[in-house]
Amino acid sequence: MRKRSALRKVADYARRKSPWIVHMDCAGCNGCDLEIFATLTPRYDIERLGGLEKGNPRQSDILIVAGAISKKVKPRLVRIYEQMPEPKAVMAIGSCAITKGVFHDAYNICGPLDNVIPVDVYVPGCPPKPEAIIDGLLKTIELWRKKA
Repeated sequence: MRKRSALRKVADYARRKSPWIVHMDCAGCNGCDLEIFATLTPRYDIERLGGLEKGNPRQSDILIVAGAISKKVKPRLVRIYEQMPEPKAVMAIGSCAITKGVFHDAYNICGPLDNVIPVDVYVPGCPPKPEAIIDGLLKTIELWRKKA
């Protein structure tokens, strides 16, 4: 068994204490996105939990996906997921990402998110409240920390 260096241990500890989040909006009504952005405001403040939203998937640990997965966005979503470093976690936010929601019979929707990439935590609702998103984020952080 190979021992980890002290620098690697410090880096792993820092990643566990401060997960970075990347948000991907797919085809939807943007209701979930508004609630996600409300979660980022000082009123709910996910930064007190250590979470920080980044725009670069190569620096992020948790992928938050909102909206139904269309055929056009599917390859981009898979590419963003593959660019994220291990260990990584995925959150499905809202009914559209979980079950296709109101787009259940649309011709251009591939399916729920778990048919495209593996999902760790589901946050149901149309749209879910910021409190539910924070609770899902806490569960995702806990699962992500167990993977690390």
